[in-house]
Amino acid sequence: MFLVPEEQLPMILKGVQTLVDEKELKDKLQHSYDNSKPLIVKLGLDPSAPDIHLGHAVVLRKMKQLQDLGHQIMIIIGDFTGRIGDPTGKSKGRVALSNEQVRENAKTYYKQIFKILDETKTIVRFNSEWLSALTFEDVIRLASSISVARMLERDDFQKRYKNEVPISLHEFFYPLMQGYDSVEIKADIELGGTDQTFNILMGRQLQKHFGQEKQIALFMPLLEGLDGVEKMSKSLGNYIGVNEAPEVMFKKVMEVPDALILKYYELATDEHPTTIEKIQERLKQGENPRDIKLELATIITTLYHGEEETKKAITFFKTAFQRREIPENIPTLTLTTEHKTLEQVIPLLIENQLVKSKSEFMRLISQNGVSLNQQKLQKEELRKEIHSKDVLQIGKKRFIQFLR
Repeated sequence: MFLVPEEQLPMILKGVQTLVDEKELKDKLQHSYDNSKPLIVKLGLDPSAPDIHLGHAVVLRKMKQLQDLGHQIMIIIGDFTGRIGDPTGKSKGRVALSNEQVRENAKTYYKQIFKILDETKTIVRFNSEWLSALTFEDVIRLASSISVARMLERDDFQKRYKNEVPISLHEFFYPLMQGYDSVEIKADIELGGTDQTFNILMGRQLQKHFGQEKQIALFMPLLEGLDGVEKMSKSLGNYIGVNEAPEVMFKKVMEVPDALILKYYELATDEHPTTIEKIQERLKQGENPRDIKLELATIITTLYHGEEETKKAITFFKTAFQRREIPENIPTLTLTTEHKTLEQVIPLLIENQLVKSKSEFMRLISQNGVSLNQQKLQKEELRKEIHSKDVLQIGKKRFIQFLR
């Protein structure tokens, strides 16, 4: 039994960066509700990088939310397109994968996506089913529906063209093929990251060309990693993998910068928007972000490892990280209203001979030698608000607890 569209919308739109377009979505939801017919929700996966982290999982979590609302999830594994290579965001064309590589990566994907989606309610298809069946005449007709000028609107093609970096003709076919996937399965909604904007909107254009109702495009934002600056990436080491051990996952979530707590609630959990509004209010009222992060870490770890493993992870974290190295009866420093952020506290640290100078403090931060509540500090976090009973550790032996 479907919820009425007004009740579905808040959950569907939670965390969404761009929607094309809202009126069409409402109409589709109403038609779905009136006819008790689920919408077909499409996600195309490029099987070239099978190790999924929470950044990748942002879109999968949105798929799970739509699945829980009763809609039909359809995963399209781009085995055919993967053999050609998507140049998205690249300064040059991506190296094409062999059929064997694509299939092996797809198997790895299965194990990970079904940690999020309900396998019994998910349809998985390979786009070679229909793309490999197209004749050359079919391909020419498909290509005739889009102009070269339209293709060159794509950001990466524009940059490469202006910089005289070669663009192979076959690369123009990638967005056409991904768009044709939507035609083949008659998608009602397609999800993707903002880096897939051109390809997903191509699906809408091709569906219109073939006389179909256009799919809704839902674009999810990129999730910053543990450094709080760059998007989550395994190569940058700022990621939280969905297959990581529960105690590792829990500890990493506790390292999320305070400024990103709400964003992680929106993009990395299935919590309802009203719940997130309450969390936002708690932060505004001055509740210690560390306590709210403990809840966040519990929610995220439970999503991927279950309650029992999460309980063990909590115990491990409290034993190994919260209680370790912090001696009893450490000195305290009483702050005034002028000392709201860590940056504003630095003069007091110098005055109390905890550091010799601001430059020394900054050098220690760059060397991972400063921690706040057992979490390594980054330069970007100097404007982090200091709360009563927060513990600052400088080097291995210098501790101070702040009081207000």
